[in-house]
Amino acid sequence: MRRLKQPLIQGGKYIQAKALQSESPETDKLPPKFSFRHLNRDYSISKCTDEEKVSFVDKMHRLSQLAWYEVRQQSRHKLGCETLARKSLHGIPPNVTDDVDFIAFRFYKLAPMIGYRGDDGTFYIIWFDREFKLYNHG
Repeated sequence: MRRLKQPLIQGGKYIQAKALQSESPETDKLPPKFSFRHLNRDYSISKCTDEEKVSFVDKMHRLSQLAWYEVRQQSRHKLGCETLARKSLHGIPPNVTDDVDFIAFRFYKLAPMIGYRGDDGTFYIIWFDREFKLYNHG
């Protein structure tokens, strides 16, 4: 069986170029699952407009058709994601341990939903940064 060549992960001033946390051969072949368990109420889905909510549901549906390894091959502004530097984020909840790598998906235009990937392949959404205030998007 041929293996796909992994694309280069793009980095920048506030983006770390490294693999997603908790990658494992088992969960990497599965589609992402989504959890609101640790959602910050100041950046909640309830703060989103109806149009943003519809876009989010569409994004979740489209992502659920891909495996995690396929997500990494996508553009970070389309169906892909990007790893964010921990120091660039404001207000990290105290229950999130230091070993967590934060990743962002675009859920509405360029607005990111930010969270982390758990060991079981679940993406735990913490923030919907619809007003681009959580980190410098420079």
